[in-house]
Amino acid sequence: MLDLLESESFWPYKRWAVRALAAQGKKAEAIRVAEASRSPWASDWDIDQLCEGMLLSSGLVDEAFARYGVTANRRGTYLATFRAVATKYPHKSARDILADLVKKTPGDEGKWFAAAKDAGLFREALALAERTPCDPKTLTRAARDHADDEPEFALGAGLLALYWLAQGYGYEISSADRVGRLLQHHEGRGARGQGGGGASGHPPDGGFASGR
Repeated sequence: MLDLLESESFWPYKRWAVRALAAQGKKAEAIRVAEASRSPWASDWDIDQLCEGMLLSSGLVDEAFARYGVTANRRGTYLATFRAVATKYPHKSARDILADLVKKTPGDEGKWFAAAKDAGLFREALALAERTPCDPKTLTRAARDHADDEPEFALGAGLLALYWLAQGYGYEISSADRVGRLLQHHEGRGARGQGGGGASGHPPDGGFASGR
């Protein structure tokens, strides 16, 4: 089979040569052949998944994560991608996985907000939503859902929702109304808890560099 496919460049056929090499225990060569097969007509996702699988089956977990952890596990949403990577690499902390995902998708920082929130990384979530646009509806839901258990995060998410609405991201006036009610609720809580002192109005600082 390898002789027949040696000169083949069509990836759906070439992948059989890659699988044959892997079956013979020649996984390093198989990965080299797969990488050399990249072209506009080859599926990068398929190649990444195949190569990741070979590294994982060889026990090279760290190399698999570094080379293919992000690209081989892309899903329909940023949150689903984060969950897929976290499931496949349980030895990695949520903070490390998120930092790697953000690093490899420059310009999309705000789109990882929901993933950070889902992992309980609230400061990181706000820091990401400050860097690039984040859907005001996502921020509004976060503010609503965490108004009681994470009030400072909820306040920050609500303020960011208003900010991105003002920048033209999002179009529902009702979203601004909901955020306004949430902020009033937060201020009311602050007044009761601090003898009349309201919230500061500033989202907490955060980010990967802080390590918090």
